[in-house]
Amino acid sequence: MLRTDHRPVARHDIDVPAGSVRLPGTLSVPAEAFGLVVFAHGSGSSRNSPRSRWIAEFLNDAGFASLLFDLLTTGEQGARSNVFDVELLGGRLADTTRWVAEQDEVRELPVGYFGASTGTAAALWAATDRSLDVRAVASRGGRPDLAAARLHDVVAPTLLIVGGRDPDVLTLNWQAARQLRAECGVVVVPGATHLFEEPGTLRAAAGLARDWFARHL
Repeated sequence: MLRTDHRPVARHDIDVPAGSVRLPGTLSVPAEAFGLVVFAHGSGSSRNSPRSRWIAEFLNDAGFASLLFDLLTTGEQGARSNVFDVELLGGRLADTTRWVAEQDEVRELPVGYFGASTGTAAALWAATDRSLDVRAVASRGGRPDLAAARLHDVVAPTLLIVGGRDPDVLTLNWQAARQLRAECGVVVVPGATHLFEEPGTLRAAAGLARDWFARHL
């Protein structure tokens, strides 16, 4: 049975090697973890995003380890073209996944991705690398359409969570879902806008992601 109590969590500030750069991150491992969720942030966001940190802690309480890290260096973040370079971001996510899979605390844990905004495209791009064995992908207000070139190659079960008051992104998610050959669900959180700032909406999204990862990890 999935537990949702407050487990002891070991947190480590780390530098992740990804190609030619090192990316700062936080690895959190609760006692008796049974899965690892790697976060892929979207445009203008980072490992310090309050929403991502809250969701990571929510998942820690449910028994999932989490890795929050920056996909871009401080110097790279100023170039908007980098934010939409899905191949670059997906490649770094893949490199990070390989690295974290070798760390003793989480070596044996199945891996899932949690993406937001453009980070969802990076997550789906990286998930097509069969050597990573990504077991599931969840997305909050994501842009899966930006990974259109690889959507047909995704085999990991994918959950697309979208706010009911985010119609343009909802349309893009439905279009992307029709291109995915993997198991896929689109779930609408009523009353939520793109950032899920409305009372209760972020918790609803986190609960949906938790249940998806519990099912597939």
